[in-house]
Amino acid sequence: MNKDARLSALAEFLSAHRARLQPVDVGLPAGTRRRTPGLRREEVAQLAGVSTTWYTWLEQGREITVSTQVMECIASALRLNEDERHYLFTLASEQPIQPTVATDTETAAPIPPSLQMLLTELASCPAIISDRRCQIVGWNEAAAAIFMDFNLVPPEDRNLIWLLFTRKEFRALAANWYEFVCGFLAIFRYYYGRYVGDPWYGAFIERLSKQNPDFVSLWNRNDVSPGPEVFIEFRHAKAGKMLFDLSSLQVQGQTDLRMSVYTPSLGSDTALKLKHVMDRLNTGKS
Repeated sequence: MNKDARLSALAEFLSAHRARLQPVDVGLPAGTRRRTPGLRREEVAQLAGVSTTWYTWLEQGREITVSTQVMECIASALRLNEDERHYLFTLASEQPIQPTVATDTETAAPIPPSLQMLLTELASCPAIISDRRCQIVGWNEAAAAIFMDFNLVPPEDRNLIWLLFTRKEFRALAANWYEFVCGFLAIFRYYYGRYVGDPWYGAFIERLSKQNPDFVSLWNRNDVSPGPEVFIEFRHAKAGKMLFDLSSLQVQGQTDLRMSVYTPSLGSDTALKLKHVMDRLNTGKS
């Protein structure tokens, strides 16, 4: 694993989550006016029971010895949830996590037949399969009808994160675009922490940062979750308002695949609208 990349990611994560907390959130007096938002480093150190110098070095990305007990204290001081805590420990670990399957476009592992069958059977729910880099490796007809025909997208750009920030169709589609994109960024951050030594991530982040400044600000939030549940409101060009619940399912095995399923929200007319969209699509093919 690239040690410098790991330590840099750790430093950014600590700084971002420190900035989210106010003294009142952790039982400390407000004190004097602050130049920057969030807790001071010495306050986090105090809450974690470590020296200010040691914590400062940790947040600066220096290579220092970190024990499990101390990291538990820091996680508690920063009020991290279980997903964030796991991410913190992953970055603090010196053990590399190596991918077991190549995921470059030209060498990506095929989707298992059982998973392909499941994808096809989900006719009433748009579903997309992606890999650990959020590259889209499979989708069903419902997903093509709601989003776009991914066959028309160049393989190197067939990436969920890239499309969310570079294609106007996606931004126009999602009424709650912010929640939509933050959910997928949290997943992307989860993979980034696990494979922070993979140079692909650094190159991709740099490329997308130059393409869209919105990505930079949202990425710097350091949200992380292996499977956030997101409610989504779409404004489909042909069907109008459509409401979906997004469930992101990690596929068991060594392929690092994930299935994102958009289930029509109960009590809405989305399922009926989706059927009409699919019927028109199939009529056009006949």
